[in-house]
Amino acid sequence: AGGEAVLTDPDLPSGSDRVWAAVCGIDPEGRHTVIVNVQGDLPTLNPALIRRTYEALVRPGADISTLAAEISDEEERTNQNVVKVVTSFGESRIARALYFTRATAPWGDGPLYHHIGIYGYRREALARFVSLPPSPLEMREKLEQLRALEAGMAIEVALVDTVPLGVDTSADLEKARAALSGRPA
Repeated sequence: AGGEAVLTDPDLPSGSDRVWAAVCGIDPEGRHTVIVNVQGDLPTLNPALIRRTYEALVRPGADISTLAAEISDEEERTNQNVVKVVTSFGESRIARALYFTRATAPWGDGPLYHHIGIYGYRREALARFVSLPPSPLEMREKLEQLRALEAGMAIEVALVDTVPLGVDTSADLEKARAALSGRPA
């Protein structure tokens, strides 16, 4: 498909550190000012979601962007493996992230949002992010985006209608193989 693969050091502490290492290797002159990290564990990602990530990133004041979808499966509301983003979309379909958590949050009636692990970065924000030490909330929740929030960086979240299939288990891998081959899971 014309892509270029870059192997990064497996000892790097986070996905963002690996992205930064790849960017520095491919574009050491800094010609590219926007980076979108499409992770390999989302093999059924609709390309339109990449565009939504970019649209959220180019808003004034955005350092980082990502996606979320409203949780419709009751079981996901309390599943610690489903990362939730706390934000208030109101009438807009793009809003500033207030927090990310594995807990059920926020409390009370209303929608909860499933975070989708695709990120857009302004180049200077990614460089700043990887220079920061892991933060206390990042280490507690095991969510690296909290490092950015604790450092005062702005993460814009675009609301989308669907969560792509993530591959985190053997069962997920079988579902992805079925989906990509066109056969039932």
